[in-house]
Amino acid sequence: MYASWPCPLATGGTGEEMVLGFDQQRSIRILVIAPLFTEANKFRRQITEIMRLLDDLGIDCFCPDLPGCNESLQPHGEQTLALWRKAVTAAAGHFSASHVLAIRSGAWLAPETAPGWLLAPPRPDQILRGLIRAHTIALREAGTPADTAAILEDARREGVTIGGWAFGAELVRELSSETFAPADRQEIIAQDRLGGPGLWLNAENHFDAQQAQALADILASDLGLS
Repeated sequence: MYASWPCPLATGGTGEEMVLGFDQQRSIRILVIAPLFTEANKFRRQITEIMRLLDDLGIDCFCPDLPGCNESLQPHGEQTLALWRKAVTAAAGHFSASHVLAIRSGAWLAPETAPGWLLAPPRPDQILRGLIRAHTIALREAGTPADTAAILEDARREGVTIGGWAFGAELVRELSSETFAPADRQEIIAQDRLGGPGLWLNAENHFDAQQAQALADILASDLGLS
């Protein structure tokens, strides 16, 4: 299930990153793009269970680590949306993906030419501002005066570390300014179609079997497998 894949590096060439995959050389091959930042951990088990269900339906699926994410040894603070998009495009080609399933902020990275599904994608600036707010609260609770607007402005120039995650200035500027819209062949799946609240709202990591099954059922229906 776990293997490695050749991920492009910012400096050129490739480096090995991990991938969770179910591969039996079947015709439907879904590239799963995990959410970024703090939501990555909250969806880790959920993604694994979704992929198990897709495998049971006769679908190959792959969830690759991206540079600086999950088990990657690359520095998170050196990554940008542009670099992650390059990595996702390379992964789609390497695994001969026929479709993509992008979850939350992973939707920002989905190749525009790939058909598929985007689960509850947020706006980039929405995620950034939520992270900055949490950082501001943590600083104040530690007795350090902090202003959200000032932190965001400094982060655009110098980057920032939030909850152990290093954000380079370029990534902060991308998140501040980029808009998001799905590609023509990518369907947005609203969270309410899964029959429960979003896992990103939980304070702790969580797993929801009913939501995993609901998402697998939607994909199976769209693919004509049910």
